[in-house]
Parts: sequence; C-alpha cells; structure tokens
Amino acid sequence: MNGLLAPNAGPASLPRRIMQQGRYETVTMLRNGEQLILAIVLPLMALVGLVVTPLLDGLGASRVDTATPGILALCAMSTAFTGQGIATGFDRRYGVLRFLSTTPLGRGGLIAGKILAVLVVLFLQVLVVGAVAGFLGWQPRPEAWLPGLGLLVLGAAAFTALGLLVAGTVRPEATLAITNLLWILLGALGGIVVPADRLPAVLQGIVHFLPSGALGQGLRDTFLQGMIPLPAVLILLLWTVLAGGAAIRWFKWN
Repeated sequence: MNGLLAPNAGPASLPRRIMQQGRYETVTMLRNGEQLILAIVLPLMALVGLVVTPLLDGLGASRVDTATPGILALCAMSTAFTGQGIATGFDRRYGVLRFLSTTPLGRGGLIAGKILAVLVVLFLQVLVVGAVAGFLGWQPRPEAWLPGLGLLVLGAAAFTALGLLVAGTVRPEATLAITNLLWILLGALGGIVVPADRLPAVLQGIVHFLPSGALGQGLRDTFLQGMIPLPAVLILLLWTVLAGGAAIRWFKWN
C-alpha cells in the first residue's frame, strides 16, 4: 500500500504550483466586480465613445480601425498595472504575500503565477474587445495579429513590472490612489488611446517615451500598417527591465 501511495505523496512540481497559483489569481480577478469594470466595461465604453465621436477623424483610417489597437493597449494597462497593482498591494497589507513567499511556491513562483493570471485575463480581454470591435466594423490586417499580440504581451510585462514596483514600495491605500490616477492620466493623455497627434503640443514629444504611448502607437502601427515598430519594442523592453529591476531591488513583502 505504501508503495502505491508513494508517487503521489511528494509536493507538487514548481510548474504545477505556478499553474495553480495562476488559476487562483485569475479566478480572483474575474470574480471581482471592480476588476471586471476596469478590465472590460471601461475599455468597451471607451471604444464605443471613440467610434461614435469625431475625435479620431482625419487620421487616414476608419474610427474603429484607429481606436481598437489603443483600446487593446488600454486593456493591458488596466489588468497588468492597475488591477494587478491594487491586488498585490492589498495582498501585501494582509500578509498574504509574506505567507505565500515562505511556502514551496516561493517568491519566484508567486510572481510567475501573477504574470500567468495577467496573460490569461488579457487573452480574454482581446477576445471580448476584438468581438465587439469586429461587430463595429474593425478589419485588422491578418498578418498583424502575431506581432500585435507579441507587442501586447511585452506591454503587459512592462505594466506588470510597474504595478509590482508601486504595490511593493508604498502603502496599499497609496497604491490604490496612484494606480487609478495614472490609469486616468495615461489613458487620456499618455498616447495609449488617443494618438500623440491629437494631444496638446507640449505632450506630443514626450508620450512616445512612456510605456503607454509606446504600446498604443506601436499597436496602431502594427494593425494599421502591418509593420513591426522597433522603437516601441525597445522602449517597452527598457521600461520592463528598469521597472522590473527596481521592483526586485525595493519590493517589500510585508
């Protein structure tokens, strides 16, 4: 009998633990009403608003074709930065991070589980936004999907690193305020939804160097022109490395 039970008696492997943590994080995010509003409802409202107003007229493409890539970028920021930042901040406050970091999952496994959850939710966001945009007449280039999704994942990595940096260095209440404020500012003036050409002149030379502007314009270039925007890729990589390094250096687990 002992011999029969022995193969299942040991702890789960690290990949399995990461998958379980990722599933838990995903379900938690999807069950949270505020997270769903941030991840799905607000981006869809922004998409419809941009399609029915003349804000994006005169940019060389239809309203929905111009708006949808920016809305996908907004989805990445909503889930990876604001949503994950707030969730991690309050997990830290209540001691969840400190407890999980001492389990066999470990700190690396915990972070990997959070990243996995972000990617799963982002995939669902792409499906929902893509379906609604398609109903509104969005016609993306077929060859743009692969580089576009790659750029979206890179943007999610940059925003996840920034979210963890904020969540791990300031109080949860401050994390809530900072991430929500930046979501509004970057969403409206950061080049993520509205192209830099339509922003005030003082911002036009700045937003391209922000992760929001790089991701938003990069996705527009990809889906509208079928090109891989190397400057946007480099800027997002730089933000990922810098924010990730800072998070590793200064993240407080309790």
